[in-house]
Amino acid sequence: MSFTDWLTKNVTEARDALNVEITKFKSKDLLEAVIAGCALVAYADGNVSAEEKQKMMGYLKNSDQLKFFDSGEVIRIFQKYVGKFEFDASIGTGEVMQVVGKFRGKPQAQLVVRVCCAIGAADGDFDAKEKAVVRRMCSELGLNPSDFNL
Repeated sequence: MSFTDWLTKNVTEARDALNVEITKFKSKDLLEAVIAGCALVAYADGNVSAEEKQKMMGYLKNSDQLKFFDSGEVIRIFQKYVGKFEFDASIGTGEVMQVVGKFRGKPQAQLVVRVCCAIGAADGDFDAKEKAVVRRMCSELGLNPSDFNL
């Protein structure tokens, strides 16, 4: 085997291994959990601000794990959850916790909480209501809220 063949083979194997790792995180469930959590935090004060929406979209576009998803799908999922809160906040919260809870004990749980903290602070005021829903999310995920300065 020539050096060029050996190099090509190893580069191909390394690329394939990396793609497998990325695919593990490129998850529709993760996308839904992040967006649902963002909707919960954004709606916590009863007002979903443009800054919160823009922060969420900006994060998703820059996320190595989530940038693969279509922005139209992101908007549809976000509107679905906001609609649930507008209908009944308790039902909306319960559904978000169910979706987010799928990541209990998984490394992605921290990602969900960190994005939600960023959304809470997007409008310049991470208020007590927003922090309270993120603390509840931490409880659902088995995470310590103090790890996120909550």
